[in-house]
Amino acid sequence: MLPACVFQTDGKLGSLPHLNETVEQMNRETNKPDGGKNAESIALSIDDLTVAYHRKPVIWDVTLDLPAGSLIGIVGPNGAGKSTLLKAIMNLVPTASGRVEVFGKPYRENRHRVGYVPQRESVDWDFPVDALDVVTMGLYSQIGWCMPVRKKHRMAALEALRRVGIADLAYRQISQLSGGQQQRTFLARALVQDADLYLMDEPFAAVDASTEKAIVDLLRELNSRGKTVAVIHHDLQTVPEYFDYVVLLNMRVVAHGPVEETFTSENLQKTYGGRLTLLDEVSEAMRRRERSL
Repeated sequence: MLPACVFQTDGKLGSLPHLNETVEQMNRETNKPDGGKNAESIALSIDDLTVAYHRKPVIWDVTLDLPAGSLIGIVGPNGAGKSTLLKAIMNLVPTASGRVEVFGKPYRENRHRVGYVPQRESVDWDFPVDALDVVTMGLYSQIGWCMPVRKKHRMAALEALRRVGIADLAYRQISQLSGGQQQRTFLARALVQDADLYLMDEPFAAVDASTEKAIVDLLRELNSRGKTVAVIHHDLQTVPEYFDYVVLLNMRVVAHGPVEETFTSENLQKTYGGRLTLLDEVSEAMRRRERSL
């Protein structure tokens, strides 16, 4: 450490410009997420994040780093703050404290690298647009406000609908789609953004088996391309099958890490307490997964 006498009152180094540059570089390295590691290795860094509604905390002091290139399951009981966490990451709800960085930068600077799939219940399905319009909305950052949607944009949106298996429904009004088709439409909207980090709020909720399989296949495809996907998920039995990293949340982060190390009966008991009735089934699912590896 340099002696204090070298510093002027404004914190700069007097008449030593090369040392000024050295110290500023050291400060930049120190302020990188995870102690100076490559920012691209940490997709999402959250520090001391707290959200409160009417002075009642919903999430409290959430601190974690999520590794890039992972399939991440976020699990916890109802009311644990899972959806609020995703919204706080994207500045959709006010926060009482905390810092959020996406690939080493504040969310506002890297929002173009984030794709979001909301809960179906939060969408106004009576809005007069068709499936293709909804997917094209994912391209607005490229199209620009009040600029015309060009053929190349519609072709990209159609390709995203094809990838989720509903290209034939492109011109159907969204209220006329089934629940699974609506979910696929919003997955296509996220896909067309070609983001690096995807945040998905219960994409498996109230979908049929074929849609669930299509979603799982899509998550694995994204992961194979180096994308990071964080999914709020409720079916504990499928966590070991679908994800390689897990966050256990109940207002605070109970545990997070690789599924094999973190998704344990002890951590589940801490997360769910007396409300957990599936521990035996989850343990059996984990044993089946281990035998299949």
